[in-house]
Amino acid sequence: MAKLLLPLWVATPKAKVDAFALCGQLSIRCSDEEKEKKKKRRLSKQSSWEAKDVEGRDYLYRLGKEADNMNIAVGQRAGIIDPLFAGDFLGKDSDVVFDYRQKVTRSFQYLQGDYYIAPLFMDKVVCHIVKNYLAHLLNTKVPLILGIWGGKGQGKSFQTELIFQAMGIEPVIMSAGELESERAGEPGRLIRERYRTASQVVQNQGKMSCLMINDIDAGLGRFGNTQMTVNNQIVVGTLMNLSDNPTRVSIGQNWRESDVTNRIPIIVTGNDFSTIYAPLIRDGRMDKFYWQPNHEDILNIVHRMYEKDGISRAEVESIVNTFPNQALDFYGALRSRTYDRSILKWIDDIGGIENFGNKLLKRRKDQNLPVFIPPEQTVDALLESGYSLIKEQQLIMETKLSKEYMKNIGD
Repeated sequence: MAKLLLPLWVATPKAKVDAFALCGQLSIRCSDEEKEKKKKRRLSKQSSWEAKDVEGRDYLYRLGKEADNMNIAVGQRAGIIDPLFAGDFLGKDSDVVFDYRQKVTRSFQYLQGDYYIAPLFMDKVVCHIVKNYLAHLLNTKVPLILGIWGGKGQGKSFQTELIFQAMGIEPVIMSAGELESERAGEPGRLIRERYRTASQVVQNQGKMSCLMINDIDAGLGRFGNTQMTVNNQIVVGTLMNLSDNPTRVSIGQNWRESDVTNRIPIIVTGNDFSTIYAPLIRDGRMDKFYWQPNHEDILNIVHRMYEKDGISRAEVESIVNTFPNQALDFYGALRSRTYDRSILKWIDDIGGIENFGNKLLKRRKDQNLPVFIPPEQTVDALLESGYSLIKEQQLIMETKLSKEYMKNIGD
C-alpha cells in the first residue's frame, strides 16, 4: 500500500517542528546572501575617499603618509564613481591622482665650454662637500650648511654649479621663491622632501648629491619692518633641525624606518646674512664664506668668457680697467648688449616687427628663416656697450623717480 503523504498542517508535531526549522534556516541563509550581495554592490560603488584600513584609518591618508614615491594613482575605475575627477592621469584610469612631481635634480648639459673656477672658491666648496661625506670618519663636528655670501652678481651660484659639474654631483637646487607658500608648513615640508630626494640620489644612483638654496636671505631675511610669517619660522626651524639631525628626516607625523637618510651637505647663497635669524647661521650649524673676487679672478673669468670671440687677455684687462668696481655679471651683460644691432637687423630681414610673430611661429616647414649672423666682437664695440650700461646705472641712482612720485604724499 502506497504511503500516504499528509500535508504539513496534518503532519506529526515533530515533523512540523523540523519543517519550520528548515524553513527558518533557508530564510536566514537567503537573508545573509542578500546582505552579502548588497554589501558587494555598495563596495563596488564606494569611493577611495571613504575606504578604511583594518585599523579604521583612511586608506588614502595612510598611503600618502607611508609612500616615498608619490607618482601613483589610487581610486576606482572611470565610470564607477567620482566621474568629475576621473580620467587618464599619468597613464592611469582612476578617480584620485596624487600631484605629479617633476624631476628636481639638476644636470648641467647646458654648461658647454671651458669656464674658469676661482681656486679659493673651489677649495671652500669642495672641502665642505667632502667633509660632510666623510663626517662619520672624522673626529670633529662638521657643519652641515655652507653659506656663500657677498656682493650682487659675483657669480656665486654659477661658480658653484661649475664645481658640481666638475665633481659629477647631481644636486637638488631650490630658490628663495619656494620658501613661502599660501599653505602653512608647505615650504618646510618641501625642504625636507628635497633633502630626502638628494639622499635617494646617493642611495639609488650611486652619485654624490647636495641641496642648494639660492638667495636664501631674500626668502628668510628681515628688512626694515617686513613681517616674519609662520612659513619663515618653519623654514628656519627645519634648516636648524636638519643641521642638528642630518641623518633622520621625516615628512610625516610619525617616524619610520625610511626616515633614516644619508647625510647630505647643504649650500646656501645670499648677499647679506646679517638679515637671517642668528641661531641658524651660528658656527656649529653653518660654515660661512665671503666671496669677493679679486682683480686676478675677474680677469681670468672674463677672459674665458671672451676667449671664443678672439679677445686677448690684454684687451680684457683694458676693458676691466676701464670699468672698475663692477660685478662679474656686468661683463656678461656688456657682451650681450653687443648683439642688439645684429638682432634688429635680423628682424628687418624677416620682414619687420609686423610679420615677426607669423614668420617665427607660424611658418611652414619648408620656409627657412634668415641666417642670424653674430656680431664681430671688438674692443671698441664692447667699450661702447659698457658706457651705455654705466649710463643706465647712473640714471637709476640719480633720478630716483620714486621720490618724485611720492613728494606730495603727506602734504
